[in-house]
Amino acid sequence: MPELRVLLKNIDVPNQKDLAVYEQDQGYATLRKAREQTPDEVIEIVKTAGLRGRGGAGFPTGIKWSFVPKDPNLEKYLVCNCDESEPGTFKDRVIIEKDPHQLIEGIAIASYAIGAKKAFIYSRGEFYEGIHILQAAVDEAKAKSHLGDLDIVVHTGAGAYIAGEETAQLDSLEGRKAQPRSKPPFPAIAGLYGKPTVVNNVETLCNAVHIVKNGAEWFQSIGKERNNGTKIFQISGHVKKPGVVELPLGTTLREVIFEHAGGMLDGRTFKAVFPGGSSCSLLTEKDLDVEMDFDSLAKLKTMLGTASLIVMDDSADMVKVAHRLMEFYQNESCGKCTPCREGTRWMVQVLERILSGEGTQSDLDLILNVCDDMAANSFCPLAVGAAPPVISSVVNFREEFEAYVQKNPNADKPREMKVKAYI
Repeated sequence: MPELRVLLKNIDVPNQKDLAVYEQDQGYATLRKAREQTPDEVIEIVKTAGLRGRGGAGFPTGIKWSFVPKDPNLEKYLVCNCDESEPGTFKDRVIIEKDPHQLIEGIAIASYAIGAKKAFIYSRGEFYEGIHILQAAVDEAKAKSHLGDLDIVVHTGAGAYIAGEETAQLDSLEGRKAQPRSKPPFPAIAGLYGKPTVVNNVETLCNAVHIVKNGAEWFQSIGKERNNGTKIFQISGHVKKPGVVELPLGTTLREVIFEHAGGMLDGRTFKAVFPGGSSCSLLTEKDLDVEMDFDSLAKLKTMLGTASLIVMDDSADMVKVAHRLMEFYQNESCGKCTPCREGTRWMVQVLERILSGEGTQSDLDLILNVCDDMAANSFCPLAVGAAPPVISSVVNFREEFEAYVQKNPNADKPREMKVKAYI
């Protein structure tokens, strides 16, 4: 199947980031079309189209917008989540650097639909070039009166992974440490500054432009039932052609890797892949024909997430992979809840013990037990996402973990639990 570019259609157009070039392809005409309809009509188009959030959770976008109270006297906010700190994810960066006005138009349409007069783009601070391009694009759009009475603020984060969680992002916007909030109330009722707020991902908001422009039926004709539209897949790791590719939802994993990413490096064979960024269970060779969409991957106990494929060949050491990822999640834990704060630290210690040749057979079961407890009892999705990559590594490649354990002459002896190691 050839690539189907909708959101990425113009990323290779010279100077596409400039307003004059964006306007040549009907730029901001869709925003004017949206404003000719009522906000409820715009929401209904997006709802009927079946757009699901492209930030990871896959919640229906139109339904999310409809949760916002209709009171015209109530202050409301739209927040664009451009934090993009999930390992393996780089689609939003491509859009803000190459086609920023597409995002700004999507923000303006969403803001009109929910009745927001102020919107924020929360970008990870490391996107230095993209932030400057975005700010220049906002200034251009405002100067040409495309935004009307909408005020868009480009806000840079400080590099916290947890700020990608929507309520932690709201805390950060308010000037506090990025930590997740208890829900309910949900942001649509009480979000930024306690006001109704919608938080959408960059890719989600860009899709809204094309849905309003082309209609709900057009969007439904792409992909498959309950998984409509295209998805920007990001492919990294041991492949010949890493990068971004836009394909209909439902394209098989095999096609994404072996056709669009060029297959494995010469002399190597496929071993495993994280299909949606590192915060999900990995897939192996037996899963290569799965369709890449929200529901098909959920049936395999993994997730589409951000559709960030981290591909590994037969040279990958899965014990080291598990250890490196858990180090990341330990470092990025905000520390608010004990299961995440302590669980990630314990897992790093156990995996380091195994890698150093001091692990025991009981450590393998300990990994599974602690990860299960982390996922079941943590306050927010961070630990929920930290556990699956490690659990699936142990389950699918237990022999690699056991090979390290067997280096310890006392591998089969019960371990004496030392309080110092766990407190």
